[in-house]
Amino acid sequence: MNGTSSRPARLGRVVAASLVGTTVEWYDYFLYGSAAALVFGKVFFPGTDPLTGTLLSFLTYAIGFAARPIGAMVFGHFGDRIGRKKLLVTSLLMMGGATFLIGCIPDYDTIGVAAPILLTLLRLVQGFALGGEWGGAVLLVSEHGSARHRGFWASWPQGGAPAGNLLAVGVLDLLTSTTSSHAFETWGWRVAFLASGVLVLVGLWVRLAVDESPLFQEALAKAEARRDKSAEKPPLVEVVRRHWRDILAAMGARIAENVSYYILTAFILAYCVTHLKLSGQTALNAVLIGSAVQFCLIPLFGALSDRVGRRPVYLAGAIGIGVWIWPFFALADTRSFWALTLAVVVGLVFHSAMYAPQAAFFSEMFATRLRYSGASIGAQVSSVVAGAPAPLIATALLGAYHAPGPIALYVTGAAVITVIAVFLAAETRGRDLATVGEDGDAADGSADGVRDAAGTEAPSR
Repeated sequence: MNGTSSRPARLGRVVAASLVGTTVEWYDYFLYGSAAALVFGKVFFPGTDPLTGTLLSFLTYAIGFAARPIGAMVFGHFGDRIGRKKLLVTSLLMMGGATFLIGCIPDYDTIGVAAPILLTLLRLVQGFALGGEWGGAVLLVSEHGSARHRGFWASWPQGGAPAGNLLAVGVLDLLTSTTSSHAFETWGWRVAFLASGVLVLVGLWVRLAVDESPLFQEALAKAEARRDKSAEKPPLVEVVRRHWRDILAAMGARIAENVSYYILTAFILAYCVTHLKLSGQTALNAVLIGSAVQFCLIPLFGALSDRVGRRPVYLAGAIGIGVWIWPFFALADTRSFWALTLAVVVGLVFHSAMYAPQAAFFSEMFATRLRYSGASIGAQVSSVVAGAPAPLIATALLGAYHAPGPIALYVTGAAVITVIAVFLAAETRGRDLATVGEDGDAADGSADGVRDAAGTEAPSR
């Protein structure tokens, strides 16, 4: 009786710890993107025109993505060997430390070229840490919960992205509204980065209090008991050999989700300031409202994926963003704050439909002893070709054509790729994570369907 009643409380603690931790890490990561759009060009790349300075800032922003697959491989390897919890603590400390140090870097006028070099190196550390964070956070929740409500509970760590962005944009918004332009460029932006030290301590305190994934502990014990030789091989090798189709499906599913998010929340800041000549605070407020709405929507779309399946919700989001990106820029070009806000909010609604079921969708593709590696690699490798260059490509297209049409076409193309990938992927709703086999299907190999924890059958495509 006590064990049964304590299970929801334990799951609640795990969800809270994952949400707080991912919020802190995404705050650190998105803070960089927002600062790159607003101030880094002037601080670290002076002497260039505003658009070129922004382009160079986004280049250092993109470099962080290059480290994410490496972080996914390293954290995935050890996460599948020694557990999820230890790696999540490590990623939090690395991310928070790098962000705090960015706030301490002297500007270009003080130390010259060393300033952007240090900025780039610390961005690489951020990317490496985030590459390992996402997989561990969503798996810790997915492996504690049941199949019936996994989409809902696993979507909460996903809420860390809009929550972190909301926090980052909110802090910058507060600083830009309470300091002069000169003060913000000189020291104001640094306050937001230095504040990361306090947030990391809070995240660390919450994260250390949770238990390791029981599913992982069980799988590890079974592997050791039968002396499974495959368990001794590097998880990266095994997951590529056994789950390569699932990795490709996850990568394709991430393309539109990743591209659209950084256009909607990072590039739009630079677009409004450099192209539309709006104030940075106007653009920040629009993203702030959009992030607040998205935080509320993510668990709702996660719950919807428990009822209708991961694929239908994901497909609706991908198709929606591919279409909406055209009126998105048309509304932004009106230079009306409320039109811009509407554009961002609706765009993030469609993004939420992709992002919310993603945690459960990817978790249900891989076997337990390979799940950290598989989910992390599938999610993070695609970020190099999707999220990393998105603001760069958009800025370059804007500079070449002086119009948003080519940028909208770029996002629509990404949406087409994701629609194809998700349409061809198998439906995973209802899978028992304890019995997911090497090929991502139920251990019994049933072609008709897989059964959830309650014994109900979920169709398998």
